[in-house]
Amino acid sequence: MSLERTHHRAYTVDMDAPAGVVYGLIADTTQWPLLMPPSVHVERLDFDGTEDRFQMWVTANGQVKSWFSRRAMDPVARRVEFRQETPAAPALSMGGRWTVEELGAGRSRLTLDHDFTVAPGRPDDAAWVGLATDTNSRAELDRIKETAERWARLDELVLTFEDKIKVQAPPELVYDFLYRADAWPAHLSHVTRARVTEDAPGIQHVSTDTLGADGTRQTTESVRICFPAAYRLVYKETPATPLFAAHTGEWALFPDESGVTAVSRHSVLLREEAVAEVLGPDTDLAAARAYVRQALGRDSTATLAVAAHHAESAVRSL
Repeated sequence: MSLERTHHRAYTVDMDAPAGVVYGLIADTTQWPLLMPPSVHVERLDFDGTEDRFQMWVTANGQVKSWFSRRAMDPVARRVEFRQETPAAPALSMGGRWTVEELGAGRSRLTLDHDFTVAPGRPDDAAWVGLATDTNSRAELDRIKETAERWARLDELVLTFEDKIKVQAPPELVYDFLYRADAWPAHLSHVTRARVTEDAPGIQHVSTDTLGADGTRQTTESVRICFPAAYRLVYKETPATPLFAAHTGEWALFPDESGVTAVSRHSVLLREEAVAEVLGPDTDLAAARAYVRQALGRDSTATLAVAAHHAESAVRSL
């Protein structure tokens, strides 16, 4: 007979947004890294419209945790039931539900329920999971409220784009350069400092100092998830720089018979109230989008170009 105690948590927030909009934000797990501050990356494994299975990486109490989850979605009732298949320690089980209620006149209520267990006789474990659940859930609901209440302008606040170049070298050499970000200051003029720690295989904490086109220096902290077999690295700024509510990205390599196509992707959720403060009082969202596209694209393209040179030079020297 199990002696595990089930712990329960419930969180609720009301917002000035239609229930359908709020449910849509909850339903699309692929956008969670932009919408949920603790979410670093979501790798969707299976989705048929009502059943969703994915792996996700999340920050919890300063650590990066990962697990597989299943969700059952009911768009009519605006309810999503979820259960972790492989809970991250010290949790032994974790699940719950999202529920969206229509309050009328374009208002809605979002409720997040959690239940979890830990090993019997481990109060410190229960406290750790409880703190992580409380902190992350409140951050998630706050960001969803903030985003949903701007739903009419969301297309202007979200920006996704990519840059690509062709490389005449094996993907392993290009990936090696992108993976070893601690060596970037020796090769990239816009990166003046880089520190990488990898406490768990494939999960990197990266801190960099970069120079903007105007010479200003910016420090960026990010978490990177590495997929060497697929030649991919995904990342999220933690926290995002002042102009962004969230910033995620990906380096991806696609080998073919003529070499490799190297791709850099960015997704950004602009912090609307910071646009004027960061870029000037006369800057509108269109100008802010253009600035972000140019600035991020410039640095990414420069990095890809140096990665290509690094890889192609290694090939020529063989």
